Amino acid sequence: MTEKKLSCIDCAVTNCNNMDGAYPDFCLTTHMDEAVLADAMQCYGNEEERKVSQVSASVEHDGYCEWCRVEELIVFARRMGYKKLGIATCVGLISESRKLAQILRNHGFEVYGVACKCGTQRKDSVGCDPSCNELGVNMCNPVLQAKLLNAEKTDFNIVMGLCVGHDSLFYKHSDALVTTLVAKDRVLGHNPAAALYQADFYYRKLKEDSDELK
Repeated sequence: MTEKKLSCIDCAVTNCNNMDGAYPDFCLTTHMDEAVLADAMQCYGNEEERKVSQVSASVEHDGYCEWCRVEELIVFARRMGYKKLGIATCVGLISESRKLAQILRNHGFEVYGVACKCGTQRKDSVGCDPSCNELGVNMCNPVLQAKLLNAEKTDFNIVMGLCVGHDSLFYKHSDALVTTLVAKDRVLGHNPAAALYQADFYYRKLKEDSDELK
């Protein structure tokens, strides 16, 4: 069995945040590859990366525990100077996306949205297993969503409940930066963190490598 390589997810100290205690033996900060660190920091010399970092920090500071994520999104987009916002939405969240669009428009943004089923292509056109047709024959098309928003030259794109994996393809093909407002979780009311809060109780089954999740 391969020895587990420890990393930040195995740390309960997080002294990299506070710098007021000891670091674990496997700490990535104290065992940092200085070339990788230098390469990462050099990226902030890029105008966009630098501005996003600065504006993100200012939004965190000014709205800490006061602004909800929709408010943070509005302030971030405004401070970045974005004018045209794109929404990549699941058709199952079209109502929520319409409300979001109304809110954003009320704050002076131009909004353009594309739903996941746009283009009406069948799942078998990309080789999906026939059993997937039990939930409908038309595929989600995140690549098309990204390309249509690219064509509209949106400044910033917002993901609204795209499926796991579909969201990944959208991030990959979007020309504009992307943020996620809603992470889809049909069982937990789009609050996937709830399963983690209950991982020692109601959702302790998650800790087991069962056939159910294969």
